[in-house]
Amino acid sequence: MITDSEFLIIGGGVAGLTTAIALQSINREFVLVEQRQVLRGIGAGFGLAANAMQALDLLGLKEEIEKIGYYLDNYHILSEKGDILFKPDTNRISSRYNQKNFAIHRADLHQHLLSKIPTEKILLGRRAVKLEQESNLVRVFFEDGTVHTAKYLLIADGVKSLLRQQLVPSSTPRFAGYTCWRATIDNSKIKLSTGFETWGKAGRFGVTPLVGNRIYWYACVNGKPNDSYLKNTTVVDLYNRFIGYHDPIPRILQGTNNEDLIWSDIIDIKPLNHLAYHNILIIGDAGHATTPNMGQGACQAIEDVAVLTDELKKNKTTIDAFQSFEKRRLARTHYITETSRQIGEVAQWEHPWSIAIRNTLAKALPNRVKQYSLSKLLSKDFMKENN
Repeated sequence: MITDSEFLIIGGGVAGLTTAIALQSINREFVLVEQRQVLRGIGAGFGLAANAMQALDLLGLKEEIEKIGYYLDNYHILSEKGDILFKPDTNRISSRYNQKNFAIHRADLHQHLLSKIPTEKILLGRRAVKLEQESNLVRVFFEDGTVHTAKYLLIADGVKSLLRQQLVPSSTPRFAGYTCWRATIDNSKIKLSTGFETWGKAGRFGVTPLVGNRIYWYACVNGKPNDSYLKNTTVVDLYNRFIGYHDPIPRILQGTNNEDLIWSDIIDIKPLNHLAYHNILIIGDAGHATTPNMGQGACQAIEDVAVLTDELKKNKTTIDAFQSFEKRRLARTHYITETSRQIGEVAQWEHPWSIAIRNTLAKALPNRVKQYSLSKLLSKDFMKENN
């Protein structure tokens, strides 16, 4: 059997890059292929909660990544007037894993991960469009006409993965009902020191500081998928929409330029029944893309890599490792995907009466009730088998 590599990783995002580093650490041979011509993190910021930091610790990556992340000691959910609705217990998250919570810019994380991988192991500018699977190898066909053969295929090319959709035709992305703008701006004048997310009738607005005296912000608004009006929204449009929200939201928008804006609809995929397909494994957003409402998208991708590495270290075949990975990951990722979608539906309520009831309950309910979703997420150690 002649192959081009032992492992073929499709996708150069957080999941793919972290997997490449992990395989390298256990002396497994790989090639990573990415469709973009230049590999850099797009988007803006995201959270690395304590469970992700624990996974990075297990992978030997935590200490350096902590240096490029912004430590978050709290993160509140607020009303549009600035009243506290929820106070997620970030200290509990930290103590559960004995780790801290961070916010990081995607480009910073990508650049750091990329620096750990030999350039000859990465092929750029190749879009995977089709696969052929045999019992002892997988062929992947690329848009440019090239073909790569490997013993094992790791599909990590995100929510819109064509290879996943070939394996599972029903796994097309599903629209969550709202769209999102993101930006990273300077923090010199605003001097934001902590993050928050605000829920109101105009939509949601979230902010968090980043290292380098920067702010990452996002705004989520209900709409139709791929709406041309929303796609062409300007900073002035967003300012006029959110002008009634509490400080510093209007000032943040005043400090943003149109060229800073990144726009996309929010999508996920319906939870899959399988992640392992003999010598093929689907990981990261390709396998369990979730809406961002629990801040667990990148976190779950990194957890995937820690669990996969743990399985590959054991004295078993790689195919058996893939099957064990699936058993350990399916229930957890299913829960996060569906719970995050439900949270987003409630957070995006627009009707004044619904908002009033939600906010009243949020202030009145005891913390243990309000934090049920978070508590369930943290109740089990993701590295333990048979969870």
